Amino acid sequence: MVVVALGVGLYLFQPWRLLTVRETHDALLVPATTSVTTSASTSTEAAAPVVETPKEVAAGEWRSLEHATTGKASLIKLPGGTYSVQFASLDTSDGPDLYVYLSPHASSSAEKTFGQGFTSLGKLKGNRGDQVYEIPSGVDVSAIRSVVIWCQRFSAGFAVAPLEQV
Repeated sequence: MVVVALGVGLYLFQPWRLLTVRETHDALLVPATTSVTTSASTSTEAAAPVVETPKEVAAGEWRSLEHATTGKASLIKLPGGTYSVQFASLDTSDGPDLYVYLSPHASSSAEKTFGQGFTSLGKLKGNRGDQVYEIPSGVDVSAIRSVVIWCQRFSAGFAVAPLEQV
């Protein structure tokens, strides 16, 4: 009985994941250290065609829930009107069954609310580094208020970041 209980406990909790690191190095769509600035040109030369580039439209720092987490999450508007979420310098614990959720709830909400009404962007790619997740075209980005790292196995939030207008 003890061996079976130990086996089930190890399978469910996977305690070794607290010591493992899965690092990712996605190319960020908008560098995390720059901010958007605008300036008026006084040149009389013919205007060059405007090249549309990805723009950070909302961002926030991670707030730890069940596990200490740092880094920045950003909502990025891409040329053509599509959106992505990027994580810059993410650092959190590894865990079993971690997913990225877009939430209509404010980042100050109670942890359990993040498991309701979300849009899943799929499994978390890694617990450290830079990551980019495409948002499906049918998602109403105006309703997104936060992004969450969620453990489906235990219905628990690892961290949440507000997506506030920049």
